[in-house]
Amino acid sequence: MFGLIDCNNFYASCERVFRPELNGQPIVVLSNNDGCVVARSNEAKALGIPMGAPAFKFQDTFTKQGIHVFSSNYALYGDMSARVMSILSNYSPDVEIYSIDEAFLKFVGFERFDLKTYGEEIRHKVTKGTGIPISVGIAPTKALAKVANKIAKKYPVETKGVHVIDSEALRIKALKWTAIGDVWGIGRKHAQRLIQHRVATAYDFTLMPDDWVKKHLSVVGLRLKQELLGIPTLNLEAVSTKKSIATTRSFETTYTSFDDIKERVVTFATSCAEKLRKQGSNCNAMLLFLHTNGYRQDVPQHNCNIVIQLPYATNSSIDLAKSCISGLKKIYKEGYAYKKAGVVAMDIVPERPDQLTLFTKKNEKHEPLMQVMDKLNAQIGQHKIKLASQDLGRTWKMKQERLSPCYTTRLSDIITIKV
Repeated sequence: MFGLIDCNNFYASCERVFRPELNGQPIVVLSNNDGCVVARSNEAKALGIPMGAPAFKFQDTFTKQGIHVFSSNYALYGDMSARVMSILSNYSPDVEIYSIDEAFLKFVGFERFDLKTYGEEIRHKVTKGTGIPISVGIAPTKALAKVANKIAKKYPVETKGVHVIDSEALRIKALKWTAIGDVWGIGRKHAQRLIQHRVATAYDFTLMPDDWVKKHLSVVGLRLKQELLGIPTLNLEAVSTKKSIATTRSFETTYTSFDDIKERVVTFATSCAEKLRKQGSNCNAMLLFLHTNGYRQDVPQHNCNIVIQLPYATNSSIDLAKSCISGLKKIYKEGYAYKKAGVVAMDIVPERPDQLTLFTKKNEKHEPLMQVMDKLNAQIGQHKIKLASQDLGRTWKMKQERLSPCYTTRLSDIITIKV
């Protein structure tokens, strides 16, 4: 059996842990630079606030409806996530952290356990230990556990936040309840195609011939069908390296100068390089993009990108910065006010010695230099040691006008309890 544990409205719940007066109040959390809505409490959803709503367009609505607005506090959310996952690890030796607010547990040897009661115990411990409410779905496969979790979240009173699919009757009932567009792994386009073929629910999908499913949804869709039939085809995945690593930011103001944009791009490239080194990877290519402000139709627009193929796989900040500068020279145009840039490390491979070509020369001094930079930055403060092409006196700070305190990660923000 597999269990899916999902934190309810995670970002909003994190904000409520230390401000209980917000319980029952509508909450939205904004993206980087307070751009758009990326998380909503149930109360905010009921008021019609859509996901991705631009904050500047909904400011009057937030005020009129009494909606509490927060900037993304990733330090707080990451720490609270780690606390939740730590508690979950006590309930099964096999845990897959699926996202910041979701984890799969595998229950092997739990045949004598009442999994409904066990799930309720997990829910109680996590909520008591962290203040974060969770939903628990338990079923014979990961895909069915997703369905069970959705039912537990939809009907928290009837299920007590825990739903177990442990019989054929419950499986069929759950699949008939689940719309095809809500099935894990079925995207919008696939859902539209399936609806055109009169596949409205997950149960309808399991009745489709294998050949048809494989033809239209590939072998991945066929595995999903097997999962929904109760046949396990997906096991827990170990923590894997990311297939791409991105650093993208909106600027605090618009930039027209090449040098100003170059400094930002180099900073983004070094950030990607640090993330590569942290997971023990190299990359073979970099994607660089530049955007003007799409909301300012009164100014000239220019959106561009370029993929830079590297001569060899690397995670050197120096190599990636040089490559991005060469790419920027090709796509930058004078006369435009740029508002956003981004760097994406692609074609990621494990960090290991590579066979170079006869005409390729790799600077072997970069590796020990990067190790020293990372060590010093870890000891004396992040981004204290920089490349010369970066602004040595500048620290990147996102627009976070509604940022809550970092209650659990900053000593000065720890709450004071009066007794």
